[in-house]
Amino acid sequence: MKKNFFNLAAVAAFLLFLLPSWSVKKHFQYQFQDPDLPIETRVNDLVSHLTLEEKVYQMLNAAPAIPRLYIPAYNWWNECLHGVARTSFKTTVYPQAIAMAATFDANSLHQMADYTAEEGRAINNESTRTGKTGIYLGLTYWTPNINIFRDPRWGRGQETYGEDPYLTGTLGKAFVSGLQGNDPKYLKAAACAKHYAIHSGPEPSRHEFDVNVSDHDLWDTYLPAFHELVVNAKVAGVMCAYNAFKGQPCCGSDMLMNNILRNEWNFKGYVTSDCGAIDDFYEHHKTSPDAESAAADAVLHGTDVECGKVTYHSLIQAVQDKKLTEDQINVSLKRLFTIRFRLGLFDPVEQVKFAQIPLSVLESPAHQEHALKMAHQSIVLLKNEQQTLPLSKKLKKIAVLGPNANDSITVLGNYNGHPTKLSTPLQAIKEKLGSGTEVLYDKAVNFTAALTGKTDLKAIADQVKDADAIVFVGGISPKLEGEEMKVNQPGFNGGDRTSIALPEIQTNLLKALKATGKPVVFVMMTGSAIATPWEAENIPAIVNAWYGGQAAGTALADVLFGDYNPAGRLPVTFYKSDEDLPSFTDYSMNNRTYRYFKGKPLYAFGYGLSYTTFKYGEIQTPTQVAVGKNTIVSVKVTNAGKMDGEEVVQLYLSHLKSNATAPIRALKGFKRIFLKAGETRNVSFTLTPQDLSLVDEQGNSKEIPGSIMLNAGGSQPDAQTQASKKTVGKVMRVM
Repeated sequence: MKKNFFNLAAVAAFLLFLLPSWSVKKHFQYQFQDPDLPIETRVNDLVSHLTLEEKVYQMLNAAPAIPRLYIPAYNWWNECLHGVARTSFKTTVYPQAIAMAATFDANSLHQMADYTAEEGRAINNESTRTGKTGIYLGLTYWTPNINIFRDPRWGRGQETYGEDPYLTGTLGKAFVSGLQGNDPKYLKAAACAKHYAIHSGPEPSRHEFDVNVSDHDLWDTYLPAFHELVVNAKVAGVMCAYNAFKGQPCCGSDMLMNNILRNEWNFKGYVTSDCGAIDDFYEHHKTSPDAESAAADAVLHGTDVECGKVTYHSLIQAVQDKKLTEDQINVSLKRLFTIRFRLGLFDPVEQVKFAQIPLSVLESPAHQEHALKMAHQSIVLLKNEQQTLPLSKKLKKIAVLGPNANDSITVLGNYNGHPTKLSTPLQAIKEKLGSGTEVLYDKAVNFTAALTGKTDLKAIADQVKDADAIVFVGGISPKLEGEEMKVNQPGFNGGDRTSIALPEIQTNLLKALKATGKPVVFVMMTGSAIATPWEAENIPAIVNAWYGGQAAGTALADVLFGDYNPAGRLPVTFYKSDEDLPSFTDYSMNNRTYRYFKGKPLYAFGYGLSYTTFKYGEIQTPTQVAVGKNTIVSVKVTNAGKMDGEEVVQLYLSHLKSNATAPIRALKGFKRIFLKAGETRNVSFTLTPQDLSLVDEQGNSKEIPGSIMLNAGGSQPDAQTQASKKTVGKVMRVM
């Protein structure tokens, strides 16, 4: 009985520690409980009281409570790729990450991340109040995914910000600063840059795949965004990848983890493994003989949390077998508890303003409005011949067809939350047009095959040939592309794509629809580039709507009927065919992405049309600039059309007569601006010495004297894919 009494007392004391009030002062049993002490002091004190077994179990993603020290349980695993995900609460769902990249608007992404942190805090606050500490309830979000979308076949590319290191780093930094906030003491939430590093498929072989890239490609393409988030954005966490790099698993890489991340970049935050990645050391990579050796190797390389299985349980034996020391375990423990203290998880509610955010912020009007704004901003108008768009709202009859016309799953993408209300294209078009227009709907086809009983595509077209306009909403789906999926349909395998072509059944239906002679609008929903050569040649209007989130349908209807003037830009190259692509398993950047692709794309990175026309003045910049100096570049942009609209002003840089490893051109600045019809604005950019530098074959970044071509415009300076804006250039010499 006496033992039970003391256990009950400990539990009661533990529950008292979790109470939201901090009315009992301030005779703390332990230093770490005192919120007035420095975090480092508190962390050192807490770790000093832990047994080896307690320390090891705190290094699992589901860290258990330690009642004797009043330490609550904590689960490190949470997701917020485009809104708080995978929770039982209803949350705001923004467009998929690749769609947010298409906005080319860092301010919008920053605001989205701030709103997401608000909702995450509200959920965590309520969960803490009710004593819940499970998965998807914590404040350590394993987002953003800043891997380079090097190949459109990768199913998880939809989670990234595209193929360009500059765009990815800029948007990733905006996300991190928005999510983590600017409070001098507390993190609003903790972001995590993943998957470090050189990770972008194939999905089926990611657990054993060994990547070996040149030093140039490593530092020119694969690492810049991670450097931006670690060094400049001060991201709280990093997730190491499944794959190996030069013979060592990424979570146990001398070069990536010790030399670069911890030593060169001086990263002080925590590192988590991808889920099950430490098991891969001995199960797939075969770099460790057993779990004990794998666990020790990962910790010695700075992997502080194991997500997934139980390999880290063997760390207790590893210490006893002297494969590492308890002091080396302590290094990881201190990083982990530092994050929890910075989140305010050991401090009184009244002292942490973020701990007071109520559930009422979930799906607030401001958050929903921003989801619609970003859905608007993400839509890319790829083609618009004979002013097919915008459509008239006075149509007598419109046909809305296709597998994505009324699919409520596709619009949400992956790693998503679930909103109270969402809009599909069909729903939104009906709402837009009202009872005065007859709306004919037919799914018509599945993504890759005909519907049962509907193999006659001409018959489907004949049923809608008397419509005034036909909108076909096709593309692909997150049910087909994504993370390590069990999908085996034509063109898809294991979450990846075996072909980038639009599924043949959809092209055949579009041919039948075009034969009706009625205006046809092709709307693509996708998380990756789709090759549509026939459509680009024959369909008068093409819109890329991505996976647009909860407001996807509303935003699309606004674009189709002219209530919003589209200005989204492609964050990836849309190639013509599979023949344009190197081997999927080849991580060399040779002939990949707009920076190194030598062929002619279908639609280029940075491409997108508008319902109005923009004109550019001459670039203003010095003709010469000294090495090591910043350079101001400016250009006047005029909305020369009759409709108000947004423009994405892009600045590209090319090194003339440079070495063979230099990109053809590289994005060095972008700004999304709004101009009324007839309005002119001067847009300026600052080029830093780093922007003017080249990465050599050894991976060193250097400013090299010589001539540089600068181009400013609404797209790349590529006449083959040029948008309806003039692109202007100027040569500048670095002395």
